[in-house]
Amino acid sequence: MIQFEQFVLSNGLRVIVHEDHSTPMAVVNVMYDVGARDENREKTGFAHLFEHLMFGGSIHIPSYDEPLQRAGGENNAYTTNDLTNYYCQLPAENIETAFWLESDRMLSLAFDEKSLEIQRKVVCEEFKEMYLNKPYGDAWQKLRNLAYKVHPYSWMTIGAELSHIENASLHDVKQFFHKHYSPVNAILTVTGQVKTAQIKQLAEEWFGDIAPGEKYIRRLPAEPEQKEARKLTVHAAVPVDAFYKTWHISSRTDRRYYAMDLLTEVLSGGASSRLFQSLAKDKKLFANINCYHFGSIDAGLLTIEGKLVKGVKMEDAEAAVEDELRKIRNSLIEPKELQKVKNKTESIITFEDMSLTNRAGSLSFYALLGNTAMINEELERYQRVTAEELQEEAKTIFNQHNSSTLYYYGNPSNT
Repeated sequence: MIQFEQFVLSNGLRVIVHEDHSTPMAVVNVMYDVGARDENREKTGFAHLFEHLMFGGSIHIPSYDEPLQRAGGENNAYTTNDLTNYYCQLPAENIETAFWLESDRMLSLAFDEKSLEIQRKVVCEEFKEMYLNKPYGDAWQKLRNLAYKVHPYSWMTIGAELSHIENASLHDVKQFFHKHYSPVNAILTVTGQVKTAQIKQLAEEWFGDIAPGEKYIRRLPAEPEQKEARKLTVHAAVPVDAFYKTWHISSRTDRRYYAMDLLTEVLSGGASSRLFQSLAKDKKLFANINCYHFGSIDAGLLTIEGKLVKGVKMEDAEAAVEDELRKIRNSLIEPKELQKVKNKTESIITFEDMSLTNRAGSLSFYALLGNTAMINEELERYQRVTAEELQEEAKTIFNQHNSSTLYYYGNPSNT
């Protein structure tokens, strides 16, 4: 059981405190309720751009990293389609340094053409390296466009087009910052060798005077039910053919999420999983094959992805995948197999919770979902999933009309 306390400052900043006196360290985590799904379709990639800009210095602190390193700390950040998260770990005795740094960039991030140009170049190079020039790098951009016709999950966190970042103006950037990066749209979580009273005092001192900002009300278009299969064929200079097939799934807060998550483990949770055993080890159709999802807050996608063994026809590989899915739709999973994936999931969650940084991120995420206490309820929710529920979820998800398929060929002669 992870104990925590939470309170809200007068400016709307939500604060969560988890005391752990077994360590001399502390983690300060600031999660902003903004991700790529909140961008303008004509100006994408801004949430990820801000992940870089936020380390470019604030008005009063030219360098974020230097004072943190002097205090013995380290930091990182990540952006998803749903959220943006910044975190640092440092000796608890120096925790006020983190409050000083985080509050100042929330209050007064430095904006000028020079810093924007520097970070824009960095992000553009990342776009080219990871998504344009890397083998299979554009696969998910194509899959998202194929699967989503209305919802903004149709573009990657990096952005839909390189030109959107290349053309980002200082005015655009300032507007995006003031819309999203304010106390009322943020969650501050502190874990480690701290006292709740101490954190209340520091939070009030460093964040309390920041203007609340305007609460961002999300009004995203819901993706309509997909009623016919979609397919795309691509040829590119890649080493081997790759198969991608994705299906729409429920949102992260839907009770069905837990059966769906366990379903991915049954299909692809290691060397003893169904897809690997049958299609990679026994039939030798795939060099590797995985089933996964991204845990998206809104209705997301479950994907089966694999690299084919050379000489294997794409249609044969897909037929073999469909045969495995038919089995899981048509018969109940054995109690032993179901318990095995539940035990594995419990081990993963327990191991993740050992890290102060992970605990801070998880507490923030569950608060963002609307119920911080979920951090202590997840294991029970997984354990309650029945074989019948898992089968029903398989029937719902693995409907051919609900699928989008990408054939990614490395050599046109393979077709």
